[in-house]
Amino acid sequence: MRTSLSSFFPRRGCFRLPPSAFLLAAALASLAVAQTPGKSSVAEVALYQGADRAQRLIEGAKKEGVVNVYTSATVEDMSILTGAFEKKHGIKVNVWRASSEGIVQRGVAEMRGGRNEADIFETNGPDMEAIFREKLLQEAWSPHFADLMPGAVAPHREWVGARINIYVMTYNTRLVRKEDLPKSFEDLASPRWKGKLGIEASDPAWFAMVVNDLGEAKGLKVFRDIVAANGVSVRKGHTLLINLVVAGEVPLALTTYHYRAEQTKKSGAPVDWFILPPAVARFQGMGLARRAPHPHAAMLFFDFMLSDAQELLAKRDFTVTSRKFDSAAQKLPLKFVDPKLVLDENEKWGKLYAEIITRQSK
Repeated sequence: MRTSLSSFFPRRGCFRLPPSAFLLAAALASLAVAQTPGKSSVAEVALYQGADRAQRLIEGAKKEGVVNVYTSATVEDMSILTGAFEKKHGIKVNVWRASSEGIVQRGVAEMRGGRNEADIFETNGPDMEAIFREKLLQEAWSPHFADLMPGAVAPHREWVGARINIYVMTYNTRLVRKEDLPKSFEDLASPRWKGKLGIEASDPAWFAMVVNDLGEAKGLKVFRDIVAANGVSVRKGHTLLINLVVAGEVPLALTTYHYRAEQTKKSGAPVDWFILPPAVARFQGMGLARRAPHPHAAMLFFDFMLSDAQELLAKRDFTVTSRKFDSAAQKLPLKFVDPKLVLDENEKWGKLYAEIITRQSK
């Protein structure tokens, strides 16, 4: 069943006006922008490929003075990127941080309210595809597309993957011996793991990819057996989950991000990570808002995320999509989450994840 994430969002308070009123407001706002003397349209800025493109973006960004970024990245990681951008270009970056779901919700709410505040959306691939379906994004072009790995640029070019989140299992090395690690998902049903497993609350996409790889009937049985035999502690937030591994409260976490596990390990914490095939991965996407109030600054930031920021991210153990830098993606047989599949079967996998994992947690 094809669906849009906005269909799951409650519409209260500011959503009481009839939809036609919001459509009229949005249309008038767009018309006002288009009729502003000397102001380029967002599409014109986003798709321009002339030889003076860089100069035009810099000059326009200086006049705009600011770029507004909606992101689900951690405060620490985003601060490093925005600090480098501001130092290079002198353009202020306003960051609004929320969960990926919160970013979609706010984008949809602002669109319906005729507000144009976001310049850049930056969050998980499936959620970027949801934002695309809500018609909140503008097709863009960047000379840095040529440097990216295959599949990083969405076919419609309305969002692009700047980095990759690879799901890995992280364990506390003081509580779990390397030689005792499971060799398969079936091994997780062993009594050895009773009371020791943890998982993130919002990972039905990972669950769907693993179950499909095992074969749906078999995969569902495997997870039912794991939870029935040993229970699983469900936690909200991948960073929280890995911190609980460090603390020893969750000896083995099933769904953590590779970059965070590697960062934590290098910090001296008693953790290590491994993968049970398939190595599920997901693009962390970025897109230009269709009605961005600061299009030149937005595209300057867009280019920065695909160039300078790639080196900064790689140094922080992220798996970047630029082929100019060494990446875990070049060494692992990754199985990428299909954003369209996740959205179109969102209800099915959400219900199964809740039924088998989150409602049965111990």
